[in-house]
Amino acid sequence: MLAINATKVRNEWSAVVESVIREKPAFIKKTRDYLFLSDIDVLEKILAAYTFHAKITPENDGSVTLSLDEIGLVENAPDLPCAVSALSRAILEYAEDFYNEFAYWSRGNGQLHIPYVLKALILNDINKIGELIKCRHGKN
Repeated sequence: MLAINATKVRNEWSAVVESVIREKPAFIKKTRDYLFLSDIDVLEKILAAYTFHAKITPENDGSVTLSLDEIGLVENAPDLPCAVSALSRAILEYAEDFYNEFAYWSRGNGQLHIPYVLKALILNDINKIGELIKCRHGKN
């Protein structure tokens, strides 16, 4: 791997950061650990393929329930636009909580949530998150 030694990165921090921003991401090696340093634009490109998928379930009372496939979130609202908005808000709140307790939540099956968490955090906007929710009909 084309990794820069961590000591060199520490000694040349400003130059490494400038290179990552202006040229390309960097792989950094610290003993047996490897890190990836990149600007947010590269991360956005890496995560571009990630969207959210939800099952729409019409309820007997006329409301709509959305169940998110990627993360176990469920929201109910009077209509589909309100449900999408509520689910978008729940995704962002979940992402913030996940990130704040990353060491705990990123273990086990939580590892599968990491790209979706990062996607939500980068977007940081419930309207943009809502635009990425692909809904399909389910059963009551």
